[in-house]
Amino acid sequence: MNIQQLLNDKIKQAMIAAGADSDVQALVRQSGKPQFGDYQANGIMGAAKKLGKNPREFAQNVIDVLDTSDIASKVEIAGAGFINIFLNNQWLENSVSTANSDAKLGVNTSQNQRVVVDYSSPNVAKEMHVGHLRSTIIGDSVVRTLEFLGNTVIRANHVGDWGTQFGMLIAYLEKMQNENATDMDLSDIEEFYRQAKLNYDNDEAFAEKSRNYVVKLQSGDEYCLEMWRKLVDITMTQCQATYERMNVTLTPNDVMGESLYNPMLPVVVQALKDKGLAVEDDGAVVVFLDEFKNKEGEPMGVIIQKKDGGYLYTTTDIAAAKYRYETLHGDRALVFTDARQAQHMAQAWTITRKAGFVPETFSLEHFTFGMMLGKDGKPFKTRTGGTVKLNDLLDEAIERATVLINDKNPDLTDAEKQAVIDAVAIGAVKYADLSKNRNTDYVFDWDNMLSFEGNTAPYMQYAYTRIRSIFAKAGVDGDTLTGQISISDDKERALAVKLLQFEEVLLTVAKDGLPHLLCQYLFELAGVFSGFYEACPILSADEPTKTSRLLLANLTAKTLKQGLDLLGIKTVEKM
Repeated sequence: MNIQQLLNDKIKQAMIAAGADSDVQALVRQSGKPQFGDYQANGIMGAAKKLGKNPREFAQNVIDVLDTSDIASKVEIAGAGFINIFLNNQWLENSVSTANSDAKLGVNTSQNQRVVVDYSSPNVAKEMHVGHLRSTIIGDSVVRTLEFLGNTVIRANHVGDWGTQFGMLIAYLEKMQNENATDMDLSDIEEFYRQAKLNYDNDEAFAEKSRNYVVKLQSGDEYCLEMWRKLVDITMTQCQATYERMNVTLTPNDVMGESLYNPMLPVVVQALKDKGLAVEDDGAVVVFLDEFKNKEGEPMGVIIQKKDGGYLYTTTDIAAAKYRYETLHGDRALVFTDARQAQHMAQAWTITRKAGFVPETFSLEHFTFGMMLGKDGKPFKTRTGGTVKLNDLLDEAIERATVLINDKNPDLTDAEKQAVIDAVAIGAVKYADLSKNRNTDYVFDWDNMLSFEGNTAPYMQYAYTRIRSIFAKAGVDGDTLTGQISISDDKERALAVKLLQFEEVLLTVAKDGLPHLLCQYLFELAGVFSGFYEACPILSADEPTKTSRLLLANLTAKTLKQGLDLLGIKTVEKM
């Protein structure tokens, strides 16, 4: 149920009928305070100014032709010309009753775009570290939301599986195999990479072989390709185990590494030359962009092919955008990377558009994020200053959650306890990140993220479990309970309104890639439910009030569970 859109359409039509242009914006928003109604239209002043009318008079003209009798009990003018809308209780009752009996909780799930989402992007022969966390979990939450709303989503794991370092890695893998050390797991591969680099730096014969293997690999030599595939497979097997541990929906079928675009790069460069966009400059192939200036204020040169014939990330990202449109037939392409990639992506996509590789209707969207910081305000590192491995972080989360849950839940069975520990530990790490605006840096703090108070995963998971315990006490299955919800108390009303705003927040998450808004909504929903629970007795109420309140509680539990699932966070029935 998108109340905001429903009201927006009605008020826009009334504004046009009252004399405004057809492109007028009603700007309907949720009200901040109950005394100003449930929603507020903020577009009156702008439209009145354009028409040369008094805003309050124009607001009255709009109200005179506005028909909201089906949805609103009262519409009033406030301040300089705001229109406040108070929703009709009977409409609320019918809407939440319908939402409770709907598998999609009243959310319109008829979006039908093809959306390609580029996220996670680990590197071959390197273990995933905390730097991969934000891209992986923010991207996965947006993907889940897009799919829930009805879109076809193509996950694109842009793995770093190509480049000059692979000659060195293949040469070292060959050396290891010759020494009968063929069994590697990814914990060894970090050391494997270091040893390969050491050999490259200190053994000229090894370095020469490495350089030869790069050329052979890039020209499709079968032996080098086979060795390369081994390195990719070892890496991605371990990455997949980490994804599953983190409850992330990426699979091996979603890998679209840099190597995929390699055959396309000469075609891209030639096309840019043919279109007069790329020129030879000091032996390299360069595109000069007026949209970006260098320190001297001149058009910035973006290299797409080096002197030695090698290609750059920019070339790959141009090919990737082209591929997402031409081959994957996407309507939107989203890329999740840290903010340091902003100029790089902007340049790649400017070239892509100038070359006409994708039409204006194809949406290219770069969703950036800030850094994870330690309590010292610096990038999050180990005590020795090294990069924190993602699995080490998850291990520590499990250890800390085990102490916490053992202390709080002596009555759970071992299996129940393990499920709670897993849900709380992984959920806490993910929610601590997802609940922050992705555009900002955030401080990683174990004590805050594992707290059962405040906007944290344990608090949200407990809020869900607490509602489920009401049904256990009542001996009632909430999912088979039927009836009509009725509203007689302000706290019931506030809960009904909040529940019906679920779709609005999901649409914003899907459009702008901002999962923290869903976290904030769920946290507010849990708070509104607490107010309802304290003011409105459920199990001791007489019928039909008891059933009505149980139905409201059931819809709240389902909304919390669905919302947390869209964040990739598990719930448990007992806690």
